[in-house]
Amino acid sequence: MKIKTNKINSANAQIEAKIPKEIIDANVEKIAKKLTKTASVQGFRKGKVPVNVVKKQYGERLIQDAEAEALREVLNKGLDELKIAMSSLIGEPNISNFVKNADSIDVTVKIAMRPEINLENYKDMVDAVAKPVISDEDINKRLEKLADGQGKFVDLKKKRAAKDGDSAIIDFEGSIDGVLFEGGAAKEFALVLGSNQFIPGFEDQVVGMKIEEEKVIKVTFPESYGSDKLAGKDAEFKVTLHNIQEKVKVEIDDAFAAKLLAGQDDKSLENLKAQIKIQIENEELAKLYNEELKPTLLEKFVTKLIFDLPEFVVEQEIDVSLNKKASMMSEDEIKELRESADKLEALRETFREDAEKSVRATFIIDALATAENVRVEENEVMQTIYYEAMQMGQDPRLAYDKYKNAGYLPAIQMSMVEDKVLTQILNSKIKEA
Repeated sequence: MKIKTNKINSANAQIEAKIPKEIIDANVEKIAKKLTKTASVQGFRKGKVPVNVVKKQYGERLIQDAEAEALREVLNKGLDELKIAMSSLIGEPNISNFVKNADSIDVTVKIAMRPEINLENYKDMVDAVAKPVISDEDINKRLEKLADGQGKFVDLKKKRAAKDGDSAIIDFEGSIDGVLFEGGAAKEFALVLGSNQFIPGFEDQVVGMKIEEEKVIKVTFPESYGSDKLAGKDAEFKVTLHNIQEKVKVEIDDAFAAKLLAGQDDKSLENLKAQIKIQIENEELAKLYNEELKPTLLEKFVTKLIFDLPEFVVEQEIDVSLNKKASMMSEDEIKELRESADKLEALRETFREDAEKSVRATFIIDALATAENVRVEENEVMQTIYYEAMQMGQDPRLAYDKYKNAGYLPAIQMSMVEDKVLTQILNSKIKEA
């Protein structure tokens, strides 16, 4: 067997071989002899089936198995010659050429290896991160918001008109062109004015109403409204205001802090302020990371960490982009591409640069996760999906099964690894302001 190897670069290699017919015949003979011990053929006892009968019974399958064994031998010998370990391969070897001749088979096998990424100085690429400055005013605003959330609505001690912040107890009945619409009516509904719970303009017109006052409120549903029957339509609401309640202000003191810090040893207002400061710092950092620093840092890694990419992975990424583009094309456009290989290839090439960046980023994150000892287990992925589903009022189990059945879990896990590893790297660069 003649074998010729070519290590194209650190991530790609090619093995060419000419497999003599004698090797295939020898493999057929060997496999057939093994089958004589296990094959079940009518008229013969198990283990006593002649080789020539086995060959006749399993003819084409024997040849396919013999060729497969020869291909494995080509791969093993090629890897030995290239000094490449089987464990370093990614994906399945790609048989790009398989031509049967009268006396031999010409075969070409393309293989891809996990890229070698030099991360020796990656932390030097990361700029220092200034810790967010949280002022007393920021903390006090958060305290006031928390106190407002703890406040209870009570009936007015002295009657007055409704104003922002009040809870207006109303009946309302909506119609379009004089016709009532589904979901447009309620009795004794508690509407907090200024909460923007209703469509724009509604709450503004309730402001100023007095108890037992009736009013027709005219509004226009937004074009982006969830119901096509209502989106962009003018509507009228007959509104009756039954009662007005105002929120009792909660004093911000140690007693207030004790309620929020239940279960903690230090229930003081000072400790609450300290915890609020940390919370706001983390929120500001998360915003800074997600909107600016993480995308910038990953782009920097992609630009500066140069290494060879496995060709087939890049081609797969291009295929994904091409299929996405095709899903938005007309039948005529798709027909044109089918009829012109040059146009199809030109379109594919428009995705190459972004595909290479995406693949490079994926391998970089994988290498950084190993360097930073970052892992995301399956139960973490499940918890994340469950939490987001509950936030949206969905069944967590159904949401998880939907992602799992669609094959999205690995992508979600990789996204979480990326978020976790970049956060850890940036956190190591935080400096006090």
